[in-house]
Amino acid sequence: MFVAKINVTLKESVLDPQGQTVLRTLHDQGKTSISDLRVGKYIEMKISAGSQAEAETSAKEICESLLVNQVIETYRLVVEKV
Repeated sequence: MFVAKINVTLKESVLDPQGQTVLRTLHDQGKTSISDLRVGKYIEMKISAGSQAEAETSAKEICESLLVNQVIETYRLVVEKV
């Protein structure tokens, strides 16, 4: 059994209105040392696979076919044995 941990964020070239809203709120609270903030999503899934490589391939296929809009998003994938 493996667990895939996926962090999805908007590409740097894509405007992040949610991140800008959070940043403005932090500045309004006096936390002005923060200069940039991006909001993303975290996905975790358990995968039954015969090997680490097989689990990574499966997770990557799922990311690229369903979980990530590659036009505007990028992702980081870590697969660990549990």
